[in-house]
Amino acid sequence: MENLTPQNIIVMFLSLGILLGVARVLGELAQRLRQPSVLGELFAGVLLGPTVLGNVAPDLSAFLFPPQGPNAIILNAITTLAVVLFLLVAGIEVNLSTIRRQGHVAFRVSISGILIPFLLGFAVAWLIPQAMGRHLEADPLIFALFFATALSISALPVIAKTLMDLDLYRSDLGMVIVSAAIFNDLVGWIVFAIILGLMGAASGHANHIMSTIVLTLAFAGFMLTLGRWLIHKVLPLVQAHTRWPGGVLGFALTLALLGAAFTEWIGIHAIFGAFLVGVAIGDSSHLRERTRATIDHFVSFIFAPVFFAGIGLKVNFLTHFDLPLVLTVLLIACGCKIAGGTLGARWGGMSSNEAWAVGFAMNSRGAMEIILGLLALEAGIIGNRLFVALVITAIVTSMMSGPVMRFILMRAKKRRLQDTLSSKLFLRELKAISRREAIHEITSAACISAGLDADAVEAAVWAREEALSTGIGNGVALPHARIEGLLDSLIVVGISDTGIDFDAPDDKSAHLIFLILTPGNDPGAQLEITSELSRIFREQYMLERVLRTKNFDDFFVLMKNASVEQQSA
Repeated sequence: MENLTPQNIIVMFLSLGILLGVARVLGELAQRLRQPSVLGELFAGVLLGPTVLGNVAPDLSAFLFPPQGPNAIILNAITTLAVVLFLLVAGIEVNLSTIRRQGHVAFRVSISGILIPFLLGFAVAWLIPQAMGRHLEADPLIFALFFATALSISALPVIAKTLMDLDLYRSDLGMVIVSAAIFNDLVGWIVFAIILGLMGAASGHANHIMSTIVLTLAFAGFMLTLGRWLIHKVLPLVQAHTRWPGGVLGFALTLALLGAAFTEWIGIHAIFGAFLVGVAIGDSSHLRERTRATIDHFVSFIFAPVFFAGIGLKVNFLTHFDLPLVLTVLLIACGCKIAGGTLGARWGGMSSNEAWAVGFAMNSRGAMEIILGLLALEAGIIGNRLFVALVITAIVTSMMSGPVMRFILMRAKKRRLQDTLSSKLFLRELKAISRREAIHEITSAACISAGLDADAVEAAVWAREEALSTGIGNGVALPHARIEGLLDSLIVVGISDTGIDFDAPDDKSAHLIFLILTPGNDPGAQLEITSELSRIFREQYMLERVLRTKNFDDFFVLMKNASVEQQSA
């Protein structure tokens, strides 16, 4: 049995330590600059790879990151494990019930956001494949299908992070965007899995190809139905009889690795199995937000940086940088995806501003396009020039979505939060002890004041709560709904000294609950109110100040001053 030499072990730990350390530092720096951490992690690989270190100190580069031999195999194995775990996290972010509850709007955004980029991408890649960077030996049909898929896919993790930065993640607009991105991810990865199955066409194994496609679709169907149901039933037992968070984390990773092994065995990439396992786990209502965050942090802070930094080790970004190709891919990618998302949102009845915001949000490619590109590069579908163009497109589209969305949505005249507060709708001591009881109590107060149908309003608020919990953390929850026939925005403030579980990401009970009811024909009202409240209560000390207030006047002065501070910041 051949073993690693001491030299191999030294290089393994040294290279991994340097790669992870530099990636984490630059990832944190990117986030401080309000950019996705993946941008810094990719740049770490560019610095340590052939683009920079390979030119400045080629001997050191070859020592730390040899292109061949045992250490190259070790690094490739670790990065493969890293991307499998990253796709597990991406799958966990998928909530199938969210798609169902968002109805026709999210579905129309999804369909339009997929079809328009896919058809245009396929046409361009089919008509001018060489100009678009097809590998000379790649099958034209497979290349066209890949390019169409790469243009169609969105990056759910980047989109979710952008919405969180804008304080829109738990708004109705945020849910439409997230639902459409979820559908994009599911369709995109299933299509790409089939493309990988078609890769065997060159060797003439038609039966093998068909069996791979059938097994792929069967596995996807199983995991999204019976497999999802079984996991939902088993998860409470895991949580009850194991220590948190290790029990659930071990359970999730075990299933992900088994799913990855199965899909690799049937002839497609291991990441597809991990992704579908993540979808099945993430759809369970037993998986709490804090547990999701723990799994996300475990992968995102350790494995994901290694994978994305490792991408920079594979390609010389200066040698293979083709400016005309980069600009062409970027223009086509942005144009068709923004158009698809925007037209889909307008088709679904959204306002012009919201539709444009949806289009730019869906344009984020992020890590998903980079992973697709890397797999296509390794499979010989594309060349290095197109891979570099896809990486740059993924970075640029992810960087631009947040600032453009902020500009689009914040152009309207700002509403003053204090104008919607009323002493009649200030409940200093909530009697409720559960989330459903709290929503009943505060919606009853709102309906008595505004003369609304209490049952209809409560049903609308609870349906929104079931789609995604509105606990934002730091002891605050923002349940909300758009109500047809309501003339002006309405906010009910409820304070619970004991706290109520709203399944917040930090797992803290909500002591301060804002019920936000806005007119059905004024989508901007909800976005502005929820965004402002999220900013005001971003720090824990604001909740502590509110809990010290004794009456509405004290609360009103506190909120007025906080609102003024936010606007002047």
